[in-house]
Amino acid sequence: MRKNIVISLFASIIVFFNTNAQTNVIDEVIAVVGDNAILKSDIEHQYEQALMEGVNFPGDLKCNIFEQQLISKLLLNQAKLDSIEVSENQVVNQVDATINYFINQIGSKEKLEEYFNKSLLQIKRDQMEMIRTKMMTQQMQGEITKDVKVTPAEIRAFYRNADKDSLPMVPTQFELQQIVLYPKVEQKEIDRVKTQLRDFQRQINEGRDFATLAVLYSEDKGSAARGGELGWMPRSGLVPEFASVAFNLQDKNKVSKIVETEYGYHIIQLIDRKGERINCRHILIKPKVSTAAREETQANLDTIRGLIMDKTMSFEEAALRFSMDKDSRTSGGLMLNPQTGTAKFELSQIPVAINKQLQTMSVDDISPSFYMLDETKGQETYCLVKLKKKTDPHKANLRDDYQMLQMMLENQKQQETLDKWIKAKQKETYITIDKKWVNCDFEYMGWVKE
Repeated sequence: MRKNIVISLFASIIVFFNTNAQTNVIDEVIAVVGDNAILKSDIEHQYEQALMEGVNFPGDLKCNIFEQQLISKLLLNQAKLDSIEVSENQVVNQVDATINYFINQIGSKEKLEEYFNKSLLQIKRDQMEMIRTKMMTQQMQGEITKDVKVTPAEIRAFYRNADKDSLPMVPTQFELQQIVLYPKVEQKEIDRVKTQLRDFQRQINEGRDFATLAVLYSEDKGSAARGGELGWMPRSGLVPEFASVAFNLQDKNKVSKIVETEYGYHIIQLIDRKGERINCRHILIKPKVSTAAREETQANLDTIRGLIMDKTMSFEEAALRFSMDKDSRTSGGLMLNPQTGTAKFELSQIPVAINKQLQTMSVDDISPSFYMLDETKGQETYCLVKLKKKTDPHKANLRDDYQMLQMMLENQKQQETLDKWIKAKQKETYITIDKKWVNCDFEYMGWVKE
C-alpha cells in the first residue's frame, strides 16, 4: 500500500512551485546519484507544495519526497548511460503547454510574471530542464517495464488468489448509447457572422488592434482575456481547418481569411512561428441557432425515436443513419468515456443533462429527446440516450471488471520489475547522502552504503 502512496505523491508533485524561487531556502547538495545532485531547496519546495495540496502521508513526508528524488536521479543516470534522448520539439511543446496552463490558471501572462517575479522567457528556461529530466526518467521507466505483459490465465489466477477484502469497490457504472442531432444554422445567421468578421478585418487593416477586438468580441472565453492569443501550439494541437490556415500565414500584420471549424468562424493573426510550432491569436464568433431550428431538430429526433420504439429500426441502425456525432455513430451510438477509454461511466463522469435523464431510466430504456450543450465545442445539440447496461456497486470481479483487474495486475508486475531494477542499480551506482538524511525510513534500503 505504501508504494502506491509513494508513486501517487511523486506523480502529483508538479513543477509549478519548483520554479518559484524562494529566498528563505539556502541551497546545499544533500545527495548525489551518479553525477546528478539533489538540492535541499528541491525537497523544501516540493514539501511546501504537498502541504498546500493537503497531502496526508502516514510518515515523514520530507523523507518520502527525498526518496522519490533519489529514484528519479537513479533513472536519469541510467537514461544518460543508455543514451536515451527526448526531442527538443517534444520538450518545447510540453513547456508551452505547461506555461499556457499556468496562464489559464492565474489569469494572464503579466500575473504569471508578477507571481514568479521573472519574465516569461526566464520562466520557460526554468521549465525546460525540469521537463526534459521528467520526460527522460519517464522514458527510462518505460524501457524498464516495456516487456511486462499479462495473459488471460494470469489475470484469472490473480483474481482467484487475491484477498477478496483487498479488491476495490467499484461504484455504479453505466454503459450508454446516443443519437445526436445538431440544429441547422440558417444562412442569414452565417452571413451575419461573416459580415461581422469582415468588418473586424477592415478595422484591423486600418490600424485597430486585433487583441483589443478579441477581448471585446471573441467568443472563445479561454483566449479572449489574453487578446485572443492561443500560446505556442504544434499543428496537432489545432483543428485541421484552423491549422491549415494558421501555418500558411507569413505576415504578422495581416489577418487571415475567415475560417470555418466545428467551433464556429474565426479570423487569425500570426504572432510568431518556430518550425512546426506557432503562436497566433484569433477571434471566434459562433452563429446563433434560431428557436425554429431548435424546434425542428427536436421534432426530427422525436420522429427517429418513434421509428425505434415502433421497431422499424434498431437504436444502432438509427445511430448509424442519423446521428451527427462522428465519434459514436459507427459503433451504434456507443459512448466512450474520455477519461478511461472504455464504455463504462461512473455517475460523476456523465454530463449533467444525460445524468438527469438516467434518474428515471431502466436498462434498455430510451430517453425522450432532450437539449444538451456540448461544453467542449460550445455547440447546441439534441440527444436520445439509451441505457445499455447498469452495473450496481460491487467488489471487482472477472465478469464485470476484467480490464480493471488486468490493469491492476500489470501495475503490480511493473512495480515488481521496477523494484528489482532499483535494488540492482543501487549496488552499482555511485550514491552518497548527507549524514543528516541517512536516518530516513527508506522503502529501498540500498541508498545508504555500508
